[in-house]
Amino acid sequence: MTSTFPNISISTERLVLRPLEEDDVPALTEMMNDEQVAAWTDIPQPFTEDGARAWITEEAPAERTAGRGLDLAITEFITQRLVGIIRLTKTDWHVRSTELSYIVAPWARGEGYAAEAALATAQWLFSDQKFERIELRTAADNTASQRVAQKIGCISEGVLRSACIAHVRAEDGTWTDTRTDYIVWSLLPEDLEGAGEQLADTGGFTSFPQFPHWN
Repeated sequence: MTSTFPNISISTERLVLRPLEEDDVPALTEMMNDEQVAAWTDIPQPFTEDGARAWITEEAPAERTAGRGLDLAITEFITQRLVGIIRLTKTDWHVRSTELSYIVAPWARGEGYAAEAALATAQWLFSDQKFERIELRTAADNTASQRVAQKIGCISEGVLRSACIAHVRAEDGTWTDTRTDYIVWSLLPEDLEGAGEQLADTGGFTSFPQFPHWN
Protein backbone atom coordinates (compact mmCIF):
# COMPACT_ATOMS: atom_id res chain seq x y z
CA MET A 1 0.00 0.00 0.00
CA THR A 2 1.35 3.41 -1.02
CA SER A 3 1.98 5.85 1.79
CA THR A 4 1.13 9.53 1.40
CA PHE A 5 2.02 12.78 3.10
CA PRO A 6 -0.77 14.39 5.13
CA ASN A 7 -2.26 17.81 4.36
CA ILE A 8 -0.37 19.75 7.00
CA SER A 9 0.84 23.19 8.03
CA ILE A 10 4.26 23.79 9.58
CA SER A 11 4.92 26.95 11.57
CA THR A 12 8.23 28.63 12.40
CA GLU A 13 8.98 31.93 14.11
CA ARG A 14 8.39 33.87 10.87
CA LEU A 15 6.78 31.46 8.42
CA VAL A 16 3.84 29.17 7.82
CA LEU A 17 4.26 26.30 5.37
CA ARG A 18 0.87 25.16 4.10
CA PRO A 19 -0.80 23.51 1.07
CA LEU A 20 -1.08 25.65 -2.04
CA GLU A 21 -4.43 27.39 -2.52
CA GLU A 22 -6.14 28.90 -5.56
CA ASP A 23 -5.70 32.36 -4.02
CA ASP A 24 -1.94 31.82 -4.55
CA VAL A 25 -2.29 31.83 -8.36
CA PRO A 26 -1.29 35.50 -9.00
CA ALA A 27 1.68 35.48 -6.60
CA LEU A 28 2.84 32.05 -7.79
CA THR A 29 2.69 33.17 -11.41
CA GLU A 30 4.71 36.30 -10.70
CA MET A 31 7.33 34.37 -8.72
CA MET A 32 7.81 31.72 -11.40
CA ASN A 33 8.41 34.33 -14.10
CA ASP A 34 11.46 35.69 -12.28
CA GLU A 35 14.75 35.70 -14.19
CA GLN A 36 16.59 33.59 -11.62
CA VAL A 37 13.81 30.99 -11.56
CA ALA A 38 14.07 30.72 -15.33
CA ALA A 39 17.85 30.36 -15.13
CA TRP A 40 18.05 27.60 -12.52
CA THR A 41 14.88 25.55 -13.00
CA ASP A 42 12.88 23.89 -15.76
CA ILE A 43 9.76 25.87 -14.99
CA PRO A 44 8.23 26.71 -18.42
CA GLN A 45 8.62 30.32 -19.51
CA PRO A 46 6.55 32.37 -19.64
CA PHE A 47 4.68 30.83 -16.72
CA THR A 48 0.95 31.54 -16.95
CA GLU A 49 -1.87 31.75 -14.45
CA ASP A 50 -3.41 28.71 -16.12
CA GLY A 51 -0.19 26.82 -15.41
CA ALA A 52 -0.22 27.97 -11.79
CA ARG A 53 -3.87 26.96 -11.38
CA ALA A 54 -3.23 23.51 -12.89
CA TRP A 55 -0.27 23.04 -10.54
CA ILE A 56 -2.35 23.97 -7.49
CA THR A 57 -5.56 22.12 -8.33
CA GLU A 58 -4.29 19.12 -10.31
CA GLU A 59 -0.56 18.33 -10.21
CA ALA A 60 0.15 19.00 -6.54
CA PRO A 61 -2.85 17.00 -5.21
CA ALA A 62 -2.05 14.14 -7.61
CA GLU A 63 1.58 13.97 -6.46
CA ARG A 64 0.52 13.84 -2.81
CA THR A 65 -2.25 11.28 -3.36
CA ALA A 66 0.09 9.01 -5.33
CA GLY A 67 2.66 9.20 -2.54
CA ARG A 68 5.32 10.72 -4.76
CA GLY A 69 5.74 13.99 -2.90
CA LEU A 70 4.34 17.15 -1.38
CA ASP A 71 4.17 20.83 -2.38
CA LEU A 72 3.98 23.50 0.32
CA ALA A 73 3.55 27.25 0.04
CA ILE A 74 6.00 29.26 2.16
CA THR A 75 4.16 32.27 3.59
CA GLU A 76 5.01 35.03 6.02
CA PHE A 77 3.39 34.46 9.40
CA ILE A 78 2.30 38.08 9.86
CA THR A 79 1.38 39.17 6.31
CA GLN A 80 0.43 35.71 4.94
CA ARG A 81 2.20 36.75 1.74
CA LEU A 82 3.57 33.95 -0.46
CA VAL A 83 7.38 34.05 -0.28
CA GLY A 84 8.30 30.71 -1.82
CA ILE A 85 7.68 27.02 -2.45
CA ILE A 86 8.99 23.82 -0.87
CA ARG A 87 8.71 20.60 -2.88
CA LEU A 88 9.27 16.99 -1.86
CA THR A 89 9.65 14.61 -4.80
CA LYS A 90 10.99 11.14 -5.68
CA THR A 91 9.79 9.87 -2.31
CA ASP A 92 10.72 6.29 -1.41
CA TRP A 93 8.53 5.14 1.47
CA HIS A 94 10.44 1.88 1.94
CA VAL A 95 13.79 3.63 2.31
CA ARG A 96 12.09 6.63 4.00
CA SER A 97 13.87 9.05 1.69
CA THR A 98 12.77 12.07 -0.36
CA GLU A 99 14.27 14.88 -2.44
CA LEU A 100 13.74 18.45 -1.25
CA SER A 101 13.78 21.55 -3.44
CA TYR A 102 12.80 25.19 -2.96
CA ILE A 103 12.22 28.51 -4.67
CA VAL A 104 12.08 31.94 -3.02
CA ALA A 105 10.39 34.99 -4.52
CA PRO A 106 12.81 37.72 -5.67
CA TRP A 107 11.51 40.30 -3.20
CA ALA A 108 11.98 37.87 -0.27
CA ARG A 109 15.59 36.83 -0.91
CA GLY A 110 18.23 37.64 1.64
CA GLU A 111 15.86 37.15 4.59
CA GLY A 112 16.82 33.56 5.41
CA TYR A 113 13.45 32.19 4.32
CA ALA A 114 14.83 29.33 2.20
CA ALA A 115 16.94 27.90 5.02
CA GLU A 116 14.23 28.44 7.64
CA ALA A 117 11.60 26.67 5.54
CA ALA A 118 13.91 23.84 4.49
CA LEU A 119 15.04 23.23 8.07
CA ALA A 120 11.47 23.20 9.39
CA THR A 121 10.46 20.74 6.68
CA ALA A 122 13.42 18.50 7.49
CA GLN A 123 12.61 18.52 11.20
CA TRP A 124 9.01 17.56 10.43
CA LEU A 125 10.09 14.77 8.09
CA PHE A 126 12.51 13.28 10.60
CA SER A 127 10.35 13.63 13.71
CA ASP A 128 6.75 13.19 12.56
CA GLN A 129 7.19 11.16 9.37
CA LYS A 130 10.16 9.08 10.57
CA PHE A 131 12.20 9.70 7.44
CA GLU A 132 15.87 8.73 7.41
CA ARG A 133 17.29 10.68 4.47
CA ILE A 134 16.65 13.91 2.58
CA GLU A 135 18.47 14.66 -0.66
CA LEU A 136 19.09 18.00 -2.38
CA ARG A 137 20.66 18.74 -5.75
CA THR A 138 22.12 22.14 -6.58
CA ALA A 139 23.63 23.35 -9.83
CA ALA A 140 27.40 23.70 -9.57
CA ASP A 141 27.28 27.46 -10.22
CA ASN A 142 24.32 28.13 -7.92
CA THR A 143 26.27 29.23 -4.86
CA ALA A 144 23.22 30.74 -3.14
CA SER A 145 21.45 27.40 -3.09
CA GLN A 146 24.60 25.66 -1.90
CA ARG A 147 24.80 28.03 1.06
CA VAL A 148 21.24 27.11 2.04
CA ALA A 149 22.15 23.40 1.98
CA GLN A 150 25.20 24.04 4.15
CA LYS A 151 23.31 26.19 6.65
CA ILE A 152 20.75 23.48 7.41
CA GLY A 153 23.48 20.89 7.95
CA CYS A 154 23.57 19.05 4.62
CA ILE A 155 26.65 17.02 3.68
CA SER A 156 27.99 17.15 0.13
CA GLU A 157 28.19 13.62 -1.24
CA GLY A 158 29.62 14.23 -4.68
CA VAL A 159 29.10 15.58 -8.17
CA LEU A 160 26.91 14.34 -11.00
CA ARG A 161 28.86 15.51 -14.01
CA SER A 162 26.97 17.35 -16.76
CA ALA A 163 23.66 16.23 -15.24
CA CYS A 164 21.96 19.63 -15.00
CA ILE A 165 20.51 21.93 -17.65
CA ALA A 166 20.73 25.60 -16.70
CA HIS A 167 19.45 28.45 -18.86
CA VAL A 168 21.14 31.61 -20.13
CA ARG A 169 19.29 34.56 -21.65
CA ALA A 170 20.60 35.54 -25.08
CA GLU A 171 20.89 39.10 -26.37
CA ASP A 172 17.61 38.74 -28.28
CA GLY A 173 15.79 37.83 -25.04
CA THR A 174 15.45 34.12 -25.75
CA TRP A 175 16.74 31.41 -23.44
CA THR A 176 19.43 28.90 -24.37
CA ASP A 177 20.37 25.72 -22.54
CA THR A 178 23.78 25.14 -21.01
CA ARG A 179 25.00 21.98 -19.31
CA THR A 180 26.51 22.04 -15.85
CA ASP A 181 27.11 19.67 -12.92
CA TYR A 182 24.83 18.80 -10.04
CA ILE A 183 26.18 18.79 -6.50
CA VAL A 184 24.37 16.11 -4.48
CA TRP A 185 23.68 16.84 -0.80
CA SER A 186 22.16 14.66 1.88
CA LEU A 187 20.67 15.35 5.28
CA LEU A 188 20.24 12.68 7.94
CA PRO A 189 18.54 13.05 11.34
CA GLU A 190 21.86 13.30 13.17
CA ASP A 191 23.01 16.14 10.87
CA LEU A 192 20.39 18.50 12.30
CA GLU A 193 22.30 18.66 15.56
CA GLY A 194 24.72 21.07 13.89
CA ALA A 195 22.10 23.33 12.35
CA GLY A 196 21.99 26.69 14.12
CA GLU A 197 18.82 28.42 15.21
CA GLN A 198 19.77 31.65 13.48
CA LEU A 199 19.91 31.10 9.71
CA ALA A 200 20.63 33.60 6.95
CA ASP A 201 20.87 33.12 3.19
CA THR A 202 20.70 35.03 -0.05
CA GLY A 203 17.89 32.93 -1.49
CA GLY A 204 18.49 29.96 -3.70
CA PHE A 205 17.13 27.27 -5.92
CA THR A 206 17.66 23.55 -5.89
CA SER A 207 16.97 21.38 -8.90
CA PHE A 208 13.19 21.87 -8.48
CA PRO A 209 11.99 18.92 -10.60
CA GLN A 210 9.49 19.71 -13.31
CA PHE A 211 6.05 18.16 -13.62
CA PRO A 212 5.84 15.18 -16.00
CA HIS A 213 3.78 16.94 -18.68
CA TRP A 214 6.33 19.77 -18.83
CA ASN A 215 9.02 17.48 -20.26
